[in-house]
Amino acid sequence: MNNTPTQTSQTKEITAEKDSRNNLIKMDSSDKPSFYDFYLDEHQNMACRRLHFAGSSFGLIGLAKSVKNRSAKPLLKGIAAGYACAWVGHFFFEKNKPASFKFPLKSFASDFRMYVDVMRGNLSLRDRKFDKVR
Repeated sequence: MNNTPTQTSQTKEITAEKDSRNNLIKMDSSDKPSFYDFYLDEHQNMACRRLHFAGSSFGLIGLAKSVKNRSAKPLLKGIAAGYACAWVGHFFFEKNKPASFKFPLKSFASDFRMYVDVMRGNLSLRDRKFDKVR
């Protein structure tokens, strides 16, 4: 009888990404660390989170006005104001580069997920100790 350990058909897939500080992040897909976890790590500062929340609100207001007025101009203004708020938060408060520079689509989606988490009370704009996400 052969007593050697058998190898399972499941293999771990390891991927790597770089964060805004250009540090390599290893991601093990079996543990399923998400981009959102990385995104939240890049938004620890409360002023940065507040600015992101305000910026996302400006973007949504611009979207609503664009639909109402049937014009793209308010949407463009909302997007510009949203990114301006977010980038001020990163450069002056968080002291890192926005993730949107390297991962624009994932960052956009994660920003609105963060917005929803704040609205639902899962993320705090007062103190991280009140966060329920993670």
